[in-house]
Amino acid sequence: MSEHDEKPAKPADGQGDTRAASGESGNRLRKELPQEVPGPAAAPAAGEAPAEPEPEQAPEPQPDPEPRLTGRQRLAQGVWPPRVTRAQLIVAVLLFGLGFGLAVQVASNSDSDSALRGARQEDLVRILDELDDRTQRLEDEKQGLEKQRDELENSSDQAEEARKQTVEKERQLGILAGTVAAQGPGITMTIQDTKGTVEADMLLDAIQELRAAGAEAIQVNGVRVVAGTYLTDSGKGVGVDGNKINAPYRFKVIGKPQDLEPALNIPGGVVQTLEKEQATVTIERSTDIVVDALRAAKRPDYARSSSQ
Repeated sequence: MSEHDEKPAKPADGQGDTRAASGESGNRLRKELPQEVPGPAAAPAAGEAPAEPEPEQAPEPQPDPEPRLTGRQRLAQGVWPPRVTRAQLIVAVLLFGLGFGLAVQVASNSDSDSALRGARQEDLVRILDELDDRTQRLEDEKQGLEKQRDELENSSDQAEEARKQTVEKERQLGILAGTVAAQGPGITMTIQDTKGTVEADMLLDAIQELRAAGAEAIQVNGVRVVAGTYLTDSGKGVGVDGNKINAPYRFKVIGKPQDLEPALNIPGGVVQTLEKEQATVTIERSTDIVVDALRAAKRPDYARSSSQ
């Protein structure tokens, strides 16, 4: 063997030792330092093959954003489910009661107007005439009272004028109270009740209708009707202030005949109601009706004149 072959070749200028030492120190430092954060890939050194690029990871799918609600959907979510407080509940109950009352009132008005809607033209004209007559009657009464006041204020002998008016007022009040007889124009109404179906409330409706039409004195089968008169059913007849009367029922009424008769014949009024009960009603006008049934004057138990 040659001498050159036996001795291994040493790296020139101590480069081998330097690389070994640097490798050991690098390993020791790598162990002591924390794990390096991978940074951007360094450019490959000259003479080295470029590193293959790592495959890009697909981005994670993002959840779909919530769908945007419309105004109507937001309103529905705000209304339902309802959140009712005590105050709101009380207001709701009050509004319900008010609405129910209005509905009942409207229904009652509709029922009362239905009869007028189905009335004939001549019936409506007659009702309007009756209302005009009532208005005129009240206006005449107002003018009469104003005239009495003027006479009292302008009379030279006010005491004598006051006495005359007092006597006249006493006579008028006596007619209304039934303590004196009365005579004047009016009507006679006769109700034939062969079936026995006429009741006290029907006769009371007739009396109320006559009073509303301006009746000043009423007499039924010899019993004077006054402000405190009451009617009751009494077997096959009717009791008037405790006096039993039987059919036929005869009403003598003093007042303006042109007002009294139409008031009884209005659609759905007294005559039609009695005819539905198979009763027969006849009305006669007269210029001279005598109401001579009297009532005893009753002294009040508690009321006294304020002038005493």
